[in-house]
Amino acid sequence: VSMSFIRVDKDSDFPLQNLPYGVFSTKEEPRHRLGVAIGDQILDLSVIKHLFNGPALAKHQHVFDQPTLNAFMGLGRPAWSEARALLQKLLSAAEPTLRDNTELRRRAFVPQAAATMHLPAHIGDYTDFYSSRQHATNVGIMFRGKENALMPNWLHLPVGYHGRASSVVVSGTPIRRPVGQTKPDNDKPPVFGACKRLDIELEMAFFVGPGNKFGEPIPISRAQEHIFGMVLMNDWSARDIQKWEYVPLGPFLSKSLGTTISPWVVTMEALMPFVLPNPVQDPKPLPYLQDKEPYTFDIKLFVAIKGEGMSTPTTICRSNFKHMYWTMKQQLAHHSINGCNLRPGDLLASGTISGPEPESFGSMLELSWNGTKEIPLGSGQARKFLQDGDEVILTGYCQGNGFRVGFGQCSGKILPALSNP
Repeated sequence: VSMSFIRVDKDSDFPLQNLPYGVFSTKEEPRHRLGVAIGDQILDLSVIKHLFNGPALAKHQHVFDQPTLNAFMGLGRPAWSEARALLQKLLSAAEPTLRDNTELRRRAFVPQAAATMHLPAHIGDYTDFYSSRQHATNVGIMFRGKENALMPNWLHLPVGYHGRASSVVVSGTPIRRPVGQTKPDNDKPPVFGACKRLDIELEMAFFVGPGNKFGEPIPISRAQEHIFGMVLMNDWSARDIQKWEYVPLGPFLSKSLGTTISPWVVTMEALMPFVLPNPVQDPKPLPYLQDKEPYTFDIKLFVAIKGEGMSTPTTICRSNFKHMYWTMKQQLAHHSINGCNLRPGDLLASGTISGPEPESFGSMLELSWNGTKEIPLGSGQARKFLQDGDEVILTGYCQGNGFRVGFGQCSGKILPALSNP
């Protein structure tokens, strides 16, 4: 295993093979700045920006002085690869530049425990797909029956909707139980009140790098050049509000109550060693969605709940990103096929990730099968949907040989609804 002079535990999410990017601040220096995670430390890129002097970055060192990753994301793959190669070299055990320069080291490293993490990018637009076949099938069976589980379009295109970018928040931000309209009784008018079926959705999302010009689609053969890296995502969902509001235009307030992402963006370059063949798609998609290159990833995913009075969280779901039917390249190609212009920092999410086994279902809606059975949490506790005070923790990693490429945590705690909105 390639080693860093910074100590990295074997089950750390952030070895030299990962080097994810994030935005952080400290009490002493509240300015938002870019960092790279290594072990339990953060390397402050604003301090070492002068070292990025290769052909792709020499004229763009200012991107490491920005308060978000957008400018760096927008530079594209040659710049990303050059930055990664330099960072792996600077942090390796054999390289003296940082290792032996006590003064530079003192300024360049911040313990993660002393840092506050922020959203990694300014998210101009956020789109949520629905690309797990098992999830779409489960929800279809629940609400329409086995015969019409998948909508007729589902196997032909990556279904998605435009989400609300302003309520995407970073891990650790509390989420308030929403109030709204629901219709618990089909024979009576709708009622107003606190959501009673608050749910999680285990998702992943990717950040767009360079965008495309308005009116010019991104062909699938070039899609990879536009995908910067990935985060974990919890798309909090108010199921009872959703049920009443979603016809005919889809989810609205049931989703925009909050969407949590993990703070560290793991680059596609770090994930490529964990690539798998794509699922067989039958019927074969139309030519603009066809792609021979593998772009499915073996990322182990976990959801845990820690209720009030519980000393440790209980894992309720073990899934894997490899269960996706549509790839990120297909999502990107489809999103831009009409000429829609994507921009650096746009966030495109996978949709709930459910596998074939019940324990791999990525929402409580599925785990409790629409509230018909309890999800045991141990110590006498069980859930059908979330209670106030519940903390939900998403984690994920790729398992290498003696190391992990991980994402850190994506967490949020439920606050009670406002009593008089």
